[in-house]
Amino acid sequence: MLRRAAAGWYAAGHLACALMPSYAALWPVRALTVLAAAVFTPQAAAAVGVMAPANQRGRSVGFIFLGWSLASVLGMPAAAWIGETVGWRMAYGAVALLALSAAAAVAVAMPDGVRPAALSMAAWRGIFRHPVLMAMVAVTAVQAAGQFVLMTYLAPYARDVLQVAPAGLGLLLAWFGACGLVGNLAVARHVDRFGAGRAATLAGVLMLTSLLAWPLATSLATAILVITPWGLACFAANSSQQARLGQAAPLLAPALMALNSSAIYLGQAVGSAGGGWLIAHGGYAPLHAVGAATMAVAVALSLWVQRRGERA
Repeated sequence: MLRRAAAGWYAAGHLACALMPSYAALWPVRALTVLAAAVFTPQAAAAVGVMAPANQRGRSVGFIFLGWSLASVLGMPAAAWIGETVGWRMAYGAVALLALSAAAAVAVAMPDGVRPAALSMAAWRGIFRHPVLMAMVAVTAVQAAGQFVLMTYLAPYARDVLQVAPAGLGLLLAWFGACGLVGNLAVARHVDRFGAGRAATLAGVLMLTSLLAWPLATSLATAILVITPWGLACFAANSSQQARLGQAAPLLAPALMALNSSAIYLGQAVGSAGGGWLIAHGGYAPLHAVGAATMAVAVALSLWVQRRGERA
């Protein structure tokens, strides 16, 4: 029931965004709208974790997050193009229609009676006191912060620094999303054999590589080359982290996946705010360096978790 309500909330919120008269009115409605994603994502991951056999849980959770990759391949470039050519209201309206279709599909396809086990307060306290589990969640938050220092401002960066036209920006985002789809498919297929922890660490290394190489992106063509490792790893990192947590403590998986999803949004908020502050005080130049330093912390933390052992 909660999954269906969250999907409907997301659709209604985007429709309301399309009707807002100004940015001042838009942003609080937008903030309330994206809360639906924060509710839906852990619910979806926890539900598929309950339905999937134990030996396929990592693959199944990874499959859920293919939606993020598909959204990047199709949604981000389309929204950028629509926003640049016919206005932001049309972009929000298009998202509202797609979200409404998705909400209807969830209502029809989701079986009744799928209820991840409720956790006691004692179980929640145990999670927050467990250093390895909380370190895993922290990897997600720090990775997201490292990415969104730059990713949030990729469109104005491409326009102002690389002198890329709207069509070129759409191509860059489409390439990034296509790489994300390929990377996430690879994780969904091989994570149970390769190991979710190793996959998450490798994803962090690939994203760090792109952030370190970012000064080489001086045109659309070189930006596509530089962003490729990042694209391959971006969504794969989220899928790997969810699978990692589900394998580490299967009985606590619903709570851990909810925390992990919250960590994604926390990291995005911190990274975006930090990137905005950097632009206001030093322009675009420091974004990649701060993002790389943050991502290096995430990689080091992920390696520490691997050394401590991945099972609670």
